[in-house]
Parts: sequence; structure tokens; C-alpha cells
Amino acid sequence: MKMTELKGLAEKDLREKLENAEAAYNQMKLNHAVSPLENPSQIKIARRDIARMKTELQQRELNK
Repeated sequence: MKMTELKGLAEKDLREKLENAEAAYNQMKLNHAVSPLENPSQIKIARRDIARMKTELQQRELNK
């Protein structure tokens, strides 16, 4: 997910997306520990997407 897409979302939607992404990330990590994922780089991509969402939320808080 790109920053331009995140900037267009409402705060409620962004928080909901962040919650879902964190849950999916934790599930991915657990699945990878049990049996290797087909594409382990998905974990890195998910982690970066979560960081982007958190960054956008933080910037919105600071701009208030």
C-alpha cells in the first residue's frame, strides 16, 4: 500500500485497516514458524505496510 492511498482514507478506515493488517501479520509469523511460507518476503511487506499506516496516523495526530 502506498502513502498516497493512505492519505485518502478516513482516520476510522485507516485504523481499521491497521488492525486487520496487524492481525494478518501476526498470523503470518505464526504460520511461518510452524511451516515455512511459500513467499517469506510477504512478512517484510506486511511489516512495512503496518509502519506506513502508523506513520500516517502519527502525522495526522501531530497536525491536529
